[in-house]
Amino acid sequence: MKRRVVITGMGLVTSLGKELDEVWNGILAARSGINTLSLINPDPYKVKLAGDIPDFDPGTYCDPKDHKRLDRFTLFAMYAGGKAIEDSSLDFANEDPYRCGVILGSGIGGLSEIEVQVERLLSKGPDRVSPLTIPKLMLNAAGGNLSIRYGLRGPNFTVATACASATNAMGDALKTIQYDDADIILTGGTEAAITAMGLSAFQNMRALSDRNDEPHRASRPFDIGRNGFVLSEGAGLLVFEELEHARARGARIYGEVLGYGASGDAGHITQPDPLGSGAARAMSNALRDAKLEPTSVDYINAHGTSTPLGDKAETQAMKSVFGPHAYDLSISSTKGSLGHSLGASGGIEMILTLLAISSGTVPPTANLEDPDPACDLNYTPLKPVARDLYTAMNNSFGFGGHNASILCGKVRE
Repeated sequence: MKRRVVITGMGLVTSLGKELDEVWNGILAARSGINTLSLINPDPYKVKLAGDIPDFDPGTYCDPKDHKRLDRFTLFAMYAGGKAIEDSSLDFANEDPYRCGVILGSGIGGLSEIEVQVERLLSKGPDRVSPLTIPKLMLNAAGGNLSIRYGLRGPNFTVATACASATNAMGDALKTIQYDDADIILTGGTEAAITAMGLSAFQNMRALSDRNDEPHRASRPFDIGRNGFVLSEGAGLLVFEELEHARARGARIYGEVLGYGASGDAGHITQPDPLGSGAARAMSNALRDAKLEPTSVDYINAHGTSTPLGDKAETQAMKSVFGPHAYDLSISSTKGSLGHSLGASGGIEMILTLLAISSGTVPPTANLEDPDPACDLNYTPLKPVARDLYTAMNNSFGFGGHNASILCGKVRE
């Protein structure tokens, strides 16, 4: 029999803030964390807006002497991971380190470090490239540094599936605990891709919104006026823990992880299947894994990136999986407020989904003012809605045709 897994700690860094209450209240108010670029000079770019975090400081969650030895995406993870551990009241001195691990997701990793060192190589020569380059830019740097800081010697690996990375990582964390390879896994995702190269590449493939005159209105999932996603950064990390282990130490429990599903489109490298068939398979697989009927789901935190093709495909996928019940679901995309933090988004949105369940509140989709007729489900426009929520789904879909869905809910006996 598979062991049960619960969430006992959560921490995040987003364009709306880095404290749970601060971010949640901003989401409920449909506030936007999107502004004119401040991390880099916006003048050379067609797209001049982003969900960046210019004043970020990792604080005590990372040794100050290491601040310059770690890339920004790792610093995000150190902060969010430290907050999640603090929130969980875990003392790893009382735990078997071989039963505690880290499984994270990141779509791109240390992009800023790559840019800095390429510039050094071209301008100053190979001898001036930093010996810290590889340890800073590698995708597994965030997980490795967290395990070192907290002495976690259990399973430790990183998932890179573009925008599905964090949700795939959480699915792996769920399985790792279910099958008794660990009792505690720090999981989620982190991303820091708002750089000259990151912005240029995404804008030139015409994936981004260019609503430069109204940055706060640029991310508008499921709205007829949407014209691309808004690039954001941040991290969302959670403590997954075996249920009886959590109960034995008197931990506060946010909810239970019920099931996980994944799939591949095997179609276009960046465009979703128009009918959302891959996304639908991931959702169906999650329901099958949880042994739940579609009618048992109350809420979906949609991937909903504000792209013309993606939002339509996800709508079609939900209709194919949930049938008539699709119209009874409460759905929202919190990317309307936060933008799209790529490989970190699934972790951040899992946290928001758990806060929705615990508060009995469906968060709104910010900027959904004129719904696309092709997106005709209940996407909770502009204002939150009170509703008893027992079971919820979190969707993440990424370039490469990667699809991941995870189910969570209130703990039931």
